[in-house]
Order: sequence, then C-alpha cells, then structure tokens
Amino acid sequence: MDDWQRFEREHVWHPYASMLQPVPAYAVHRAEGAWLELEDGRRLIDGMASWWCAIHGYHVPELNAALRAQSERMAHVMFGGLTHRPAAELAQRLLSITPGDMQYVFFADSGSVSVEVALKMALQYWQAQGQTQKHRFLTIRHGYHGDTFGAMSVCDPVSGMHHLFASFLPQQLFADAPTAQCDAEWDEAQIASFRQQIEAHHHTLAAVILEPIVQGAGGMRIYAPEFLRQVRRLCDDYDVLLIIDEIATGFGRTGCMFAAEHADVAPDILCVGKALTGGYMTLAATLTTGRVCQGIHADGAGVLMHGPTFMANPLACAVAGASIDLLLASPWQARVRHIEQRLREGLEPYRAHAAVHDVRVLGAIGVLEMTRPVDVARVQQRLVARGVWLRPFGRLLYTMPPYILDDAQLDQLIAAMGSVLDDV
Repeated sequence: MDDWQRFEREHVWHPYASMLQPVPAYAVHRAEGAWLELEDGRRLIDGMASWWCAIHGYHVPELNAALRAQSERMAHVMFGGLTHRPAAELAQRLLSITPGDMQYVFFADSGSVSVEVALKMALQYWQAQGQTQKHRFLTIRHGYHGDTFGAMSVCDPVSGMHHLFASFLPQQLFADAPTAQCDAEWDEAQIASFRQQIEAHHHTLAAVILEPIVQGAGGMRIYAPEFLRQVRRLCDDYDVLLIIDEIATGFGRTGCMFAAEHADVAPDILCVGKALTGGYMTLAATLTTGRVCQGIHADGAGVLMHGPTFMANPLACAVAGASIDLLLASPWQARVRHIEQRLREGLEPYRAHAAVHDVRVLGAIGVLEMTRPVDVARVQQRLVARGVWLRPFGRLLYTMPPYILDDAQLDQLIAAMGSVLDDV
C-alpha cells in the first residue's frame, strides 16, 4: 500500500477518538528495549509501556523464543473439550505467586472480560446459595474496570469515561474514595462512606470490587493500605465477596508483586491482565478460591457461564509463562524501587509549578496532576519533540514505564514532563 498512513487515518478507529476529527497518531516502525522507532526515523523513550503492559520492554529474546517455539507446535486450539500444557503451566505459575489461597483459574481475552467473569462468578455464587437478592456490586468513586457493559457499571458514573451509557447500565452502589494516600494520613472518616453503604445494603450485595492501592484510568489516585484492610474486614463481617482488580497494578508495578500485598490482603476473586504476557499478546485471567468455586457448584448443576473463543490461547499462555519466569528471575524489586526513587526525586520539584495540583509516585508510577485539563495533542507533540512517548488524559501527565529504563532514560523522561508544564 503506497500511502497506508493516509488510509489508516481515514478508515481506522483509535481508542477514545473521533474518526471525523482524529488526533495525530504517530506511526511506529519497530520497537526494541524501551525505545519506539517511528517511520520517520525518530526514536522515543516509551514512558507508557504500551498502556502499562510491556514491563520488560520490546523485542525481548526470552519472549520471542517462547512465541516461536509455541507457534511451531500450535498457535491456537479451542479450550472447550480440549486442553494443552501452556495453559496448565501458566495456571500453576499464577496460583503460586498470587496473594491468598487462589486455587482456580479462568483464562479470558482481556482485562475487561476478566472483570465480566469475576462479576458472573460472584452472581452465580449467590444464586447457587439460593440468595438471589444478592445481585448488586459496591465500589468506590474514581474507579475504572474496563469498557464492556458489566465492567462499565462499576466504573465511576460521574467522573469516569462511561457517563454516556449510564442509563443503560445496571445501577451499582458507590462509596466515597479515600483521600489519604498513606497509613500515616489515615483516620476513620476515610472508611465512613464505605461502611455506611455496606451496612445498609449488604443483604443485596454480591461483591465489592476495587482496584487495590492505585486507581488507574479513573484518575491515577493512590490510597492508604488501611482502607483496603478495613474493606476486607467489612466484607467478612457482612458476608460479601471481595473482587480485587489487579489488571493495572499486578506483576510488580507498585513495588509489590501484587498491590494488595501492601495491605496484606487477599481477595475472594482476583483479576489480572495487562503485564501478564509482557505486552506480547492479549490475555487475562480471573482467579478464585475454593470457597467461591465450590459455592458456584453448590446446587449441583452450576457451570460458569462464560467461554471466550480464544480462551487460554496457547501462544498467549506460553508467552505469559515466559514473562513471569523472566520477571521472577530478574531483580525487578530493586529496579522498581530505583525507578520510584528517581521519579520521586525528579517529579517532586514540579509541585511548585503553578500548573501542578499534585505529585504522586508509587513504584514505577509517576503522576503530575494538573490544575486544568491537558491538551493531549499539543502536549504529545512537545513530548515527541523531546524524544519521549507519554499519553496524558484529563488533568493527568503521568508515566508507567518499562522496568528496564536506565538512569539516562529516566532523566530524559522526567525532564520532558517538566518541559511541557508551561504549555499546560
């Protein structure tokens, strides 16, 4: 195709974008390490890890090898009535590293689908107990759990991205999100709204669903581990299941393998995705305990009513297994701690800038929250000119980079973020 970029611009939709008035889309020719090389030859440090999933960077020899080896055996086979080694080996790895007593794994296509599966698990659990009145979900404001309809219903209905669909979605319950960012700032008022909701509505609640410690696309907010501890206790007291959505935070992003470990909390149902395959393939998983699995089958007839066509795709499972092995064999904790320190030292001085409302850092996450919305196209143009790729949204200019960045790359990334503050 002679002018593929023009054709793509005129016919291919991008995420959260208009087809009639598209923002610029920079054409990538190849990617290696932490670098994106554009068609015009420019090289950009990827400060987004391709929406937080490419934790090892790009063109990773170990993941390439896993993909090639599995492709020579089989790329895909249906999971209905058939099975294969990559799925079993990946499930074993996941059960060995996830918090709590996870015993069962359901493989899904994407993070949003894994949330749908988690919601179904909770609903079917209570139906099988004969408690059909427990059919609603409680969460906190500023949350984001995906773009499919069940997942949208537990995203923030006011400040989230899905307010256009509010009248079509199941009506869930929302408590105030905590404002304390660490346990040192904790007071009991932080949990008051949530406690009131669960006390008043527990008899109709199937589950609570939360992003642990860091709320992602709903605002990149960091909250105190004590909030999660108290949520777990209240769920236990009122017999409500707890779903923890680690899609954005899992696999080391916050400095712990899973963010719930900051609070020493384990869920009843756990969602993972994004970094699961190191950014190579689309794959997610919903894990659960023996209690939930056995409860779903308590009526003697229950089967979990979900079955994606590409469930447990062998290529994705093989790469995911290799990605987990690579992560565990690497000094990932030291790398993430170093990124955290560098981001904290580099971003904190920007707090004094008139355009900056707040600075937040945890693990390999650095956030500048602005006083007003960011002009995404303009700011990205300036960042690209500085050799950096970031994807701002709302009032947020933030980075969630691959764990492999060296100090020079980190410094360039931090300097680029500061360089656009006057434009904001």
